[in-house]
Amino acid sequence: MDYKGIALPSWEQIALGRIPKHIEYSSTGNQTSRNAAKDTDIEIFSLHEFIKLALEGQTAAFDMLHVPQECILENSYIWEFIQANRHEFYSRRIGAFLGYAQTQAAKYGIKGSRLNDAKAVLEWLLDQGEGKRLKDCDLSTFPQGDHIEFVSTPTADWKSIDTFRICGRGIQTTVTVDYAYQVVNHFYQNYGDRARQAALGQGIDWKAVSHAVRAGFQIVELLKHNTITFPRSEAEYLIKVKTGQLPYAEVSENLESLIERVKLLQQNSILPEQPNRDFWETFLMSVVKIIAIKEAL
Repeated sequence: MDYKGIALPSWEQIALGRIPKHIEYSSTGNQTSRNAAKDTDIEIFSLHEFIKLALEGQTAAFDMLHVPQECILENSYIWEFIQANRHEFYSRRIGAFLGYAQTQAAKYGIKGSRLNDAKAVLEWLLDQGEGKRLKDCDLSTFPQGDHIEFVSTPTADWKSIDTFRICGRGIQTTVTVDYAYQVVNHFYQNYGDRARQAALGQGIDWKAVSHAVRAGFQIVELLKHNTITFPRSEAEYLIKVKTGQLPYAEVSENLESLIERVKLLQQNSILPEQPNRDFWETFLMSVVKIIAIKEAL
């Protein structure tokens, strides 16, 4: 069983700047142990931390914002206000949600085009010969791809710094071909090992991947219908992912598809660009005033 909660800080904690972020309790008694069916996890966020997480679009906070009423054990007028105004946390740039899904995708080499782009760059570098610098090569023949980008950044002395970004790795054109090869090859070998293992279903944290897939489904629903529904209609599929019952290739393809779908929906969403931070900061100040008044009485 998992329990989540929110607690008000004391006036002393507020005054001394010692508001705790959260308190956790696990009946396993060991942070390195896996939870069993009868174990209990409890996590209590301070109000300030919860508002911060929700403004960031963190999955834990958004799960709590949309929890069904029958799953709430204890309620308060403060929580009712938060849940009634949860739309003030919504934005089309739900960075934490999408970021988590993308991190899991990248972790296991889900997109084969990364490896293909890196391989193309390695082959090009081998053809350039030793001892040269990138800027001395014919850069018009440099490979192109989804994960290859050329960036020219102006400097204060009216010059520029030219950089190739290859699968997220920045390589300036002033470096030698040998150095560039080492950087790209290091990525290619490490990333390739993870991708190959994942393709065989090895070394995958299926629980983390299932959370990423669930996050993708939830973002799609939020961007399309301005809400998140629990229990999830995809529960049966998510359980199969979590327990490693499905082929890696199938899950990876679905996760990539979800990420691309989210990006498209973000472009056409009617949600605001950013959450309403002013609204929630005003709310927090009001709650602090109430705590201060109660302390004075």
